[in-house]
Amino acid sequence: MTQLGQAALDPAAWPEVMESICRAVGATAALLLQSDVRTSDVPRTKSIEEGTRHYFANNWHESDPRAKGFPRLMAGEVVTDHDILTPEQMRGDPMYNEVLYPFGFHWFAGIGFWAESAAWALTIQRTAREGPFERRDKRLLATLAPRLTETATLSTAVGRVALSGMIGVLDRLRQPAVVLDRQGKVLDLNTAAAAGLDDDIRIANKRLVVRDKNAAANLDRLVSMIRAMPESAALPTEPILVRRSRKRSVVVRVLPVDGAARSAFLGARAILLLSNLTPPQAPEASLISQALGLTGAESRLVSLLATGMPIEAAAKDLGIARETARNHLKAAFSKTGTHRQAELISLVSQLG
Repeated sequence: MTQLGQAALDPAAWPEVMESICRAVGATAALLLQSDVRTSDVPRTKSIEEGTRHYFANNWHESDPRAKGFPRLMAGEVVTDHDILTPEQMRGDPMYNEVLYPFGFHWFAGIGFWAESAAWALTIQRTAREGPFERRDKRLLATLAPRLTETATLSTAVGRVALSGMIGVLDRLRQPAVVLDRQGKVLDLNTAAAAGLDDDIRIANKRLVVRDKNAAANLDRLVSMIRAMPESAALPTEPILVRRSRKRSVVVRVLPVDGAARSAFLGARAILLLSNLTPPQAPEASLISQALGLTGAESRLVSLLATGMPIEAAAKDLGIARETARNHLKAAFSKTGTHRQAELISLVSQLG
């Protein structure tokens, strides 16, 4: 199936791929499910959209009787309802009666495949009129398993490369970035983010943890939204302010993951931009001296102050007395026509 090659590069192609598989086997709907991570933002056909929302919103994924067939799926077997349940069990099962039958689905077939080391299944649904899956259907579906594994593994690799490129570009712009997966866990971060982590903002057990209680509550809400978010939903755009004890506050902004990086098998869902996480990089002292007419000593002090360093710490770093540093600052005010340190730093930042 040539469409599988397209899906490896473009995650948005998966619904159409599954539509084609449904047509080939006389089925109505299909969706992808991971064995150990069940979230609602998985690729599926439009025909099962409403049923999928109901399935996850009411936590049926936690008690689906068909899940016990997953080991057989991953052993290479195409599994149907009759391989797991008797007709009597199906008629009496709450999940069948409250989820599948009301949405018109009566018969199921699953194909196991791998995305690197992660176990996945393509689940296909038929209506009562289409009838149960027969042996010839299972033989046909079994031929898809190797291709699905190949496609999913390639999609994961392509997504990882695309995601690395995205946060790498942000790194070159000195913009700290943290990637969250569909469970709200940290999937990746760039060097700028790693360099700025401290006791106020850190990563523990693959979670972004902040000391600021208000910010922590806002991040928890964001993670809950990501976990419950369907595939096509938009991420919240409201920034999150994280106050730190001894450093400037950090502003967290949320960006969606798009394109190849949004591979269902990689699971990347959001990029968090952490502004002010690391001190700003001030222009070199020699540039400040040339542009503003300051002496070397004055320029070196101003360069440190422009990174957010307090004047006392800057004096210590330069090996000069605090009073000497204050005299340098006053001279810089006089030469630049500024009157406050913030005003001087704003002027210097324009040189960068």
